[in-house]
Amino acid sequence: MESTVTLNSICAPSEDIVAREIEGELIIIPLTSGIGDMEDELYTLNETGKAIWGRLDGTATLGDIAAGMANEYDAPPAEIERDVLGLLEELLRRKIVIVR
Repeated sequence: MESTVTLNSICAPSEDIVAREIEGELIIIPLTSGIGDMEDELYTLNETGKAIWGRLDGTATLGDIAAGMANEYDAPPAEIERDVLGLLEELLRRKIVIVR
């Protein structure tokens, strides 16, 4: 079973995907079989997801990412933390990101 992510986790995009922004939409394409669900071939992220994805550099903790976003968007830190952890749990489950 995959481990869960915490605010202390450091995540990065998997080497088994390609992510491209096309006409303002971030599209994630698995390069190997076994990533994601069989019926899903492409993944897209909403604006919040794109903002989180853009900060996944493999060096910042998820807590650092959430704190930066809370400051940038003037949003409640707890709400941003939930969004960051929720998205990263899903991306980890689908093997789109790795935990370092």
